[in-house]
Amino acid sequence: MVVRRDSAVGERAPDGSSKTGKSAKKAVGAEGETSPAKKAAEKATKKVTKRAEKPAEKPAGKPAGKKAAPAAKKTAAAKKAAPSKTAATRNTPAKKTAPAGRTTSAGKAAVARKVKPADVVLPAEAAVEKAAPVKKIAVRPPGGESPTALVRRARRINRELAEVYPYAHPELDFENPFQLLVATVLSAQTTDLRVNQTTPALFARYPTPEDLAAANPEEVEEILRPCGFFRAKTRSVIGLSKSLVENFGGEVPGRLEDLVTLPGVGRKTAFVVLGNAYGHPGITVDTHFQRLVRRWQWTDETDPGKIEAAVGALFPKSEWTDLSHHVIWHGRRICHARKPACGACPIAPLCPAYGEGETDPEKAKKLLKYEKGGFPGQRLNPPRAYLDAGGKPAPPLGAA
Repeated sequence: MVVRRDSAVGERAPDGSSKTGKSAKKAVGAEGETSPAKKAAEKATKKVTKRAEKPAEKPAGKPAGKKAAPAAKKTAAAKKAAPSKTAATRNTPAKKTAPAGRTTSAGKAAVARKVKPADVVLPAEAAVEKAAPVKKIAVRPPGGESPTALVRRARRINRELAEVYPYAHPELDFENPFQLLVATVLSAQTTDLRVNQTTPALFARYPTPEDLAAANPEEVEEILRPCGFFRAKTRSVIGLSKSLVENFGGEVPGRLEDLVTLPGVGRKTAFVVLGNAYGHPGITVDTHFQRLVRRWQWTDETDPGKIEAAVGALFPKSEWTDLSHHVIWHGRRICHARKPACGACPIAPLCPAYGEGETDPEKAKKLLKYEKGGFPGQRLNPPRAYLDAGGKPAPPLGAA
């Protein structure tokens, strides 16, 4: 019996059955191994496809796992799809849910290209937007001083000044609230001395609001010329006189809200009138007051209204009027703007700015003004207490 061998077909038995050769066995073996690999790849593809479809249902706050990116790569390789488009499409959910601390491969590419969809808000950005409350800074006294220490020092300064100026008073001559109101309006941009030298002629000719309201502006301007800004001041005093006659029966009101409605009258003028004509406490924030309270570090505010509030919080309301006199008098006599007489200052140990001026006692004494330096004061008719303390009245206008 002849047996024919065929390397491709194998051996055939006499009964017609075929015997598999080595090459055939190898081919069959290869086919047997390929079939399970395909099945595994299909299973992996289905799983990855399901996972890629599910992230849209997941909460935005959960981060994409590290396994999502490799699975997406296997799926792309298995399906032989366009790599760039498939990766970008399937990584989009991961991009939306990526936390601030992690970034997927597609996310890194998007950051590198600085591309971000307009409707997508990353968790990190949302956290920044939420965590933007206004920072409240506790108000503390200048210089690092505690609030209690500041109050004690400020009140001690006021007590010291009360002993130095027991005769302190408004340095404007007046006999009634109307005269004080007009004199205070005229004192803007000039000295109290110049006002006191001017008002006697004005009040002699126009003693009441009715008289001044009906006055000829040109005649009033001529009287007020020595005060400076005489045209504007003429309009103010005539205007406030008319308002007093029309709205308040010719009387000066005793309320702040009424006084500030008058032409040329602000809070400073109103508090001068209320404190010295009606006995209602008030703080007069003029240029001297502003300079000294900042120099003493009672406040670092520059707005008069804020200075008034800050200083008012340091003292009882009943002391406000006298406090204003003490501070203003000290600023006019010793604590000058350009060259303070530090060496002759009675509150030098309490002053944070000591040393800005002349510290030599003998040289400092030469810088003192008015009664402290032996010179006349600003009032033509000062109070008796001032005269008893050695003060001298001011000379009238035109006196040598």
